[in-house]
Amino acid sequence: MAYLAPAEFVAKMIDAGESKIFMSTKDTLIRAYMAGAILALAAAFAVTINVNTGQPLAGAVLFPVGFCLLYLLGFDLLTGVFTLVPLALIDKRPGVTMSGVLRNWGLVFAGNFAGAFTVAVFMAIIFTFGFDTEPNKIGQVIASIGESRTLGYAEHGAQGMLTLFIRGVLCNWMVSTGVVAAIMSTSVSGKIMAMWMPIMLFFYMGFEHSIVNMFLFPIGILLGAHFTWGDYFLWNEIPTVVGNLVGGLTFVGLTLYSTHFKTSPKRQPKGVYSLVD
Repeated sequence: MAYLAPAEFVAKMIDAGESKIFMSTKDTLIRAYMAGAILALAAAFAVTINVNTGQPLAGAVLFPVGFCLLYLLGFDLLTGVFTLVPLALIDKRPGVTMSGVLRNWGLVFAGNFAGAFTVAVFMAIIFTFGFDTEPNKIGQVIASIGESRTLGYAEHGAQGMLTLFIRGVLCNWMVSTGVVAAIMSTSVSGKIMAMWMPIMLFFYMGFEHSIVNMFLFPIGILLGAHFTWGDYFLWNEIPTVVGNLVGGLTFVGLTLYSTHFKTSPKRQPKGVYSLVD
């Protein structure tokens, strides 16, 4: 069958998390770099669609192509390892430690950022003819996104920070659901279909994805948007990373692990007693 039962795919989630912890530094960085670069290209693609068609739904429908490509190529996003890697620690796999989990997260963050920033530089060159002209229409829209999603949150103070955090939580609830959905299918078509739905949802709803933002905000700064690197990290990236961690681990990883892998004993039907009773 092309579908794995929950107990089967949760076991695969734990295995995947364990393998990522013991992956070499070189492989971890390369896979994270490529994931960040591909997702950044998909974000640029989606914004271009939105600008050219005037239909945000069209961009959301097509954005998941990047996520599907990077997953099928075996590359790693920070949002995915937030969900998978801790399960190996929680399951007490031999040799798995908290320092190993943090090492993986740190390497994937660095690789994702480097890949996304590379594409940000490339696209900034395209939008400005090598920084020789003002940004074109697409570049102007991207720059405005960076301003509204940093300074826009800052205007609301603590309430803005809370809103940003919750959007990060909801984002990785959906993105990690896409990761798990791909694991539960054994066919390429099934994986793509299962990934597509939650990724489309998060993008259209405007939830905050730490790796997408590694592209959108640095390119905004390169294009002359009116916010700083400090604004970006304080009023977007850091709260988004924390929200992504909480959303993926709490609403996807731990819930699936606790109910499909470490299941509780079934209740006895009313009026039926075991031999011990």
